[in-house]
Amino acid sequence: MTTHLPSKNNKYPRCLSIAGSDSSGGAGIQADLKTFMALGCFGMAAITALTAQNTVGVQGIQAVSADFLKLQIQSVIDDIGIDALKIGMLHSPELVEVVAWAIEHYGLQQVVFDPVMVATSGDQLITEETMEVLVKRLFPLVTLITPNLDEAGWLLKQNLKTKKDLTVAVRFLQSMGARNVLIKGGHLPGDELWDVLALASGAHHEFSSARIPTHNTHGTGCTLSSAIAAYLALGLDLPSAVASSRDFIYQALKHGASVQTGQGHGPLNHGFSPRSMHIQDIADSKEQA
Repeated sequence: MTTHLPSKNNKYPRCLSIAGSDSSGGAGIQADLKTFMALGCFGMAAITALTAQNTVGVQGIQAVSADFLKLQIQSVIDDIGIDALKIGMLHSPELVEVVAWAIEHYGLQQVVFDPVMVATSGDQLITEETMEVLVKRLFPLVTLITPNLDEAGWLLKQNLKTKKDLTVAVRFLQSMGARNVLIKGGHLPGDELWDVLALASGAHHEFSSARIPTHNTHGTGCTLSSAIAAYLALGLDLPSAVASSRDFIYQALKHGASVQTGQGHGPLNHGFSPRSMHIQDIADSKEQA
């Protein structure tokens, strides 16, 4: 029997998600790992909180300490390394500081931050103090922030109601320290969905797609941000990663629209067309960590 020894030059594209756990499997860490796998990347997780939740709501939250979050991150990066990082909900200033430390300490370059701040109901999920630390510490460090309409509005202290509002808001968020900003306009009325991307270079991109009539939208934001991280790990530039991720979301929504999972807002179909895990030869490339 022939034994195939591993080559030190062969690596999977490696993606780490720092986020909360969704026990129902539709959002958070679980959605991120499904997305990484579906796009051909090796996914890893550092959990910020455990939740008891399902398709109709959240029944309980158990926070993880800052020290244990730091240990999870160190364990993964020191051994395996990562090519891209996705950050989800961080519910305390202490957790924000740990994540900022990790980005600086390991010199992480491809970082997508989905600032989970407002629930679907409109309720705030983090305190004003935590928001201020997020803006001060993480905005300048990450590659991209991906707030939805409500989150961007909360950050800017104003209601965003039109597509024009989005194009103005991305520039205001950049003035707060963010380099590249993608505002998701899925909560705007109408049959067409608009997202706006502003780059540090000054470039401006608008993306549109038809709205799919479905209740199965749980985890859409988590999935989009983790897909962007995956495509960055696969070598796409930022605008291409955003465009490809929006296509992935569209298909995941379309293929899951007719399925009932639970009694409320069900998940996307992350596995509509999974890709084989891609093997990269990094002999002539520089690893991120």
